[in-house]
Amino acid sequence: MLAFVLRRLVQSLLVMFFVALLAFSMFRFLGDPIAQMVGQDTSLQERERLRVELGLNDPVPVQFARYVAGVLKGEFGISYRIGRPVDELIAERLPATLELSFVAALFALLAGIPMGVYTGLYPDRWLSKVLLSLSLMGIALPTFLIGILLILIFGVNLGLLPTFGRGEVVHIGFWSTGFLTISGLKSLIMPAITLGMFQLALIMRLVRSEMLEVLRTDFIKFARARGLSNRAVYFGHALKNTLVPVITITGLQIGSIIAFAIITESVFQWPGMGLLFIQAIQFVDIPVMSTYLILIAFFFVVINLTVDLLYYAVDPRLRVHGGAGGK
Repeated sequence: MLAFVLRRLVQSLLVMFFVALLAFSMFRFLGDPIAQMVGQDTSLQERERLRVELGLNDPVPVQFARYVAGVLKGEFGISYRIGRPVDELIAERLPATLELSFVAALFALLAGIPMGVYTGLYPDRWLSKVLLSLSLMGIALPTFLIGILLILIFGVNLGLLPTFGRGEVVHIGFWSTGFLTISGLKSLIMPAITLGMFQLALIMRLVRSEMLEVLRTDFIKFARARGLSNRAVYFGHALKNTLVPVITITGLQIGSIIAFAIITESVFQWPGMGLLFIQAIQFVDIPVMSTYLILIAFFFVVINLTVDLLYYAVDPRLRVHGGAGGK
């Protein structure tokens, strides 16, 4: 177990190192930072003085080491567009993105797993065919189109839900949350459904296919031969073995939800990191772009490491192989 964890930690650190190298390269090859920070009337002497102050004339390895040291201390530079530290901007936008991603993932799991189990156990029923058709729509329709349709139906025509923004939020220390207000909860419904629809369809179809496959295995036939009830067979044996690959896919999808919330945040003008990133691209705000890249990579690394450890805990075959390797 210890060797497994250490190996995954080393791999995660290597991934973060190369992501940091890529983010640092953005400063070198996406234009001159000085040109983004000063006006056209700035003299060459003032530009050169600023380059010396920022250390842009130092050797590349020295600049990279300084950049990594700043990242480790939580210092990501100053936004070219806003003129504020990037870590402050991220801290303001991070709660909105994480809350939206959490609710979208929870929606996908709580709806996708029961729907997948039902369609796997009763594949010929009319409700299963309806759910499969809806899942195809969730996979085929673009995210922005789902969001626009929800806005048109529930926001414009019915007037039930707000069409943009986060609503009223409550500040608890550095964290801002919309869970404690009615307008905040109402504002969260449509963006969360839009963001979680693709993941819901994917989880549902994965659970369905795994359930159909597990129900044909020999140990399920043996469980039936022992006289176990359908409930015990379905939920005590089949579902437990079905969830092993679902854990892996779900973990990866949670990272994707955080990374690809950009489209949903743009459609609903949700004040999260994705909207900040889109605005940074428009103004070539390299510090914000590189920080977003590092942060998303960090989320993916942490989630993948957690999924690997959960997979190791759930699947006894990995523990057996690990023990044999250790012996």
